[in-house]
Amino acid sequence: MRKRGVDRLKRSIFSLISSVAVLGAALAGCGGGQPAAKPADPSQSQNQTQTQPAPAEKPKAEQVLRWNLHSEPPTGDPGLAEDTTSAAITKALFDGLTRIGPEGKPVEAVAEKIDVSPDLKTYTFTLRNSKWSNGEAVTAHDFEYAWKRALDPKTASNYAYQLYYIKNAEKANKGEGKLDDVGVKAVDDKTLKVELENPTPFFLELTAFQTYFPVNKKLIESNPNWAGDAKTHLGNGPFKMGVWDHKSKLVLVKNDQYWDKDSVKLDKINFSMVEDENTELSMYENGEIDWAGSPLSSLPTDAMPALKDSGKLQVKPVGATYWYKFNTEKPPFNNIKIRKAFAYSINRQILIDNVLQANQQPAMAAVPPTMALNQGGYFKDNDQETAKKLLDEGLKELGMSKLPPITLVYNTSDGHKKIAEAIQDQWRKNLGAEVKLENQEWKVYLETMHEGNYQVGRLGWSGDFNDPINFLELFKDKNGGNNDTRWENPKFKELLNQSATEGDPEKRKAILGEAEKIMMDEMPIMPIYFYTHTWVKNAKVKGVFQDGLGAIDWKWASIE
Repeated sequence: MRKRGVDRLKRSIFSLISSVAVLGAALAGCGGGQPAAKPADPSQSQNQTQTQPAPAEKPKAEQVLRWNLHSEPPTGDPGLAEDTTSAAITKALFDGLTRIGPEGKPVEAVAEKIDVSPDLKTYTFTLRNSKWSNGEAVTAHDFEYAWKRALDPKTASNYAYQLYYIKNAEKANKGEGKLDDVGVKAVDDKTLKVELENPTPFFLELTAFQTYFPVNKKLIESNPNWAGDAKTHLGNGPFKMGVWDHKSKLVLVKNDQYWDKDSVKLDKINFSMVEDENTELSMYENGEIDWAGSPLSSLPTDAMPALKDSGKLQVKPVGATYWYKFNTEKPPFNNIKIRKAFAYSINRQILIDNVLQANQQPAMAAVPPTMALNQGGYFKDNDQETAKKLLDEGLKELGMSKLPPITLVYNTSDGHKKIAEAIQDQWRKNLGAEVKLENQEWKVYLETMHEGNYQVGRLGWSGDFNDPINFLELFKDKNGGNNDTRWENPKFKELLNQSATEGDPEKRKAILGEAEKIMMDEMPIMPIYFYTHTWVKNAKVKGVFQDGLGAIDWKWASIE
């Protein structure tokens, strides 16, 4: 087995994040065996003393992983990537200062040395010699530019808030301060100095996240459409873009300029883009792809029993929550009691047992069990009595005699459709609600949600790092990039701000628990279940790494 070749962070650095539990199992990739020796030629005499030429080695078979993306990535730009598909692709195409390694912890990547000040607020990253896929050097200036670009309001990055841990970053993004005052500075080509607002124990996880990846200033300023074309895309990661036929296929090839290229076994990853889960499973069973299902697609719910019985199904609980969002500015969901009535009236366990069938856990909270603030949740599943009472009270407050027609939107997926149909039926039976279902293609769907052109819509949230703040900060600001609900609560915001300066882990957890309680009391989202990832794969595929939050990395993958 080839050594992975990834440096571990110094023990002193890991001590800073010891309070943060990071889940993940190591899947080490192994290369193929040595080529077999060429058989001896029987026509040659055993007594012949003439030196024979060395046997020719068989050409090494190309390692190609075949995968289905389900939906086309909305972008190949890490500063704009906000969904799991774009995140997975940009992680293959880029490398940050750190990377989540096969043990599930951040390891040094483009940074070869990390120094932290005694007050834990200043990080100095010393960069190794690394290159863009075109052979140009990656410098500290590329990181400074990338972070400030994401924070620039003109960029309209929905993930800009992920940089708010940096000094003056939030002010700059909200137009209340200057980008020049943001606490990130390239001291020279090899040194990046970062000042934080407060000690942030998970900061080295954040530097492995796509919004913190570098981008090439010269390319971006010369070509605004660089990220959507394989001919112009430029990254610094394990792979580079070979082909992108939009809505058809995407091909990534090994990046021979990558600093850790010896750890990369795959020569190529071929992605198809088939939305239908039944077709995807058939492609897998016919040997056309090597993997079907999570984390970038889903398995057909009808196929779950047979896949379980066959022993082929692989299941992994992950730190992620499936929820419906309410548009709190559109009637009737501008009323708290109506939102709670809809949330209380569904039977999550029946949904899991009869539709999902993959050992999910009913969600009565926003934060998943791996980092739960309240293990028991904040309300009861299938609480019909309370739901009906709240519905009556809410309608009176709105001056309505009955519910108006409701539209529930979801992105195209057989699984999302069946969940929506089951919930539609429950809402009709339990609340008398007439609900119309509407599906949209993924990229269009994201725009619909962000623009607020919906009443109820589905989204899931996979943690970006292993801390409950990541599930709560989404809803801190009414116009936050990933909020969509238009909900905002002053006390909720105050508690999140307070948690940022609280050094005692238990006190901080209590503060965040109080914040989550406020959110569940006002119900801008309706938690439905906590995710499990389910998939089937070719036994020859090794080393595909999925961390405890569900993120995927092909850097160490191989085909036996």
